[in-house]
Amino acid sequence: MKRETNAKPVRKSHTGLSAILVTLVLLVGLSLLLYPTVADYINSLNYRKDIVDYQQNLQQLDDSERQAMLEAAHAWNDALSDVGSQIGGLDAERRQRYAALLDPFDTGMMGYIEIEKAGIYLPVYHGTEESVLQAGVGHIEGSSLPVGGTGTHTILSGHTGLPSSKLFSNIDQLEVGDTFFLHILGEVLTYRVESTAVMLPEDAEKQAFDPERDLCTLMTCTPYGVNSHRLLVRGVRIETPEAERPDPANPVKEIPAPMPSVLWAAAIGLPVLLVVVVSVLVVRRRRRKGSRGETGR
Repeated sequence: MKRETNAKPVRKSHTGLSAILVTLVLLVGLSLLLYPTVADYINSLNYRKDIVDYQQNLQQLDDSERQAMLEAAHAWNDALSDVGSQIGGLDAERRQRYAALLDPFDTGMMGYIEIEKAGIYLPVYHGTEESVLQAGVGHIEGSSLPVGGTGTHTILSGHTGLPSSKLFSNIDQLEVGDTFFLHILGEVLTYRVESTAVMLPEDAEKQAFDPERDLCTLMTCTPYGVNSHRLLVRGVRIETPEAERPDPANPVKEIPAPMPSVLWAAAIGLPVLLVVVVSVLVVRRRRRKGSRGETGR
């Protein structure tokens, strides 16, 4: 005679928890994978906003005041002549004077640099403190202010390989003959790349004036992740093409907005799809196992 019992079999109900854990792990991995791309995109938007704000504010600046600022910058550059090494600190008094030059809106922003080939549109700020290099490109104290002129040499420095922003990461794409532009107080200075070089930091700090030419050097750390050397891209001033000259009727230059690429869309879409598919498969598999277990009892 069979004895009936009301005892229910103990069932393992970890299906939902397992699916959640798998999904969370995949989402965390996806977030880590996408962070550099998304952060760079957001920062690029912010850099371009700073540039647009700068251009719009320039329209409110009186022309005589703008010219006075440019003349003060040229006078500063004249005082830098006969210096053998341009990279070096300034004493407190000169640093205070330096910080006040080419800063019409008290933001520390001198203007911006445009390198179309490398997709670079970045504000240019005084100095090279870490806070500056996180916000854009820094101007090396002791080098010529970026207003041009025979015998001047402007040196601009930017980070490479930050997880949150490319900044100067792509200047290694520049080749001899390429051009880049400095936009300063409504003026456009055009430089043609004449050389690229990799140097030790102590050698990179020996960039001298050339009394016969107008130079601009772009500098960043290399190789990526090691940063033991400096990549220098040197340009010589040329006449600005007609198409690049400011339009008095529309002085605000349109800055191309960074657009998510097809690869970025794939980088987001495919992992998300993978997360969904795996989660669904895990849940269905657990449910089938549970159903078979109940049937066999």
